Amino acid sequence: MKPKILLRVAAILILIHAVLHTIGFSGWKNDPDTARHQMIQLMTGQKFPFMGTSRNMGEYYDGFGYTCSIALIVIALILWFTSGEFATNTSLAKKVILILSFGLLFWGIDELIYFFPFAALITLLASVCGFWSLFGLAKQVASK
Repeated sequence: MKPKILLRVAAILILIHAVLHTIGFSGWKNDPDTARHQMIQLMTGQKFPFMGTSRNMGEYYDGFGYTCSIALIVIALILWFTSGEFATNTSLAKKVILILSFGLLFWGIDELIYFFPFAALITLLASVCGFWSLFGLAKQVASK
């Protein structure tokens, strides 16, 4: 498969991940389970002063969730735009792909440890696509 297509597949996977992540975490406060609802009340109740502001744990959880969604969208866009730069700036494209592929690998491992397999699978597949595109790009450059 061509490196450009592999990177675009990775970008689409990460964009899907971003959308599902945002949908998934945005309703966390509405859980009907009694035990979970008690925890949600604890997280969204008491506020604590921290670095010039006062927030509760629920607000930090929301903030981390939105930050993660933004990061995933940025990664997807970088992958997509980098896939179109192989001809004009191969050296920079390779560096960007390498960094993002390793970043996605570590992100996927983190998701396996702390979250759930489906999220990790999407991220790890995107990482594999990135590494595979690097391999394909190296073969293309070598054959010229």
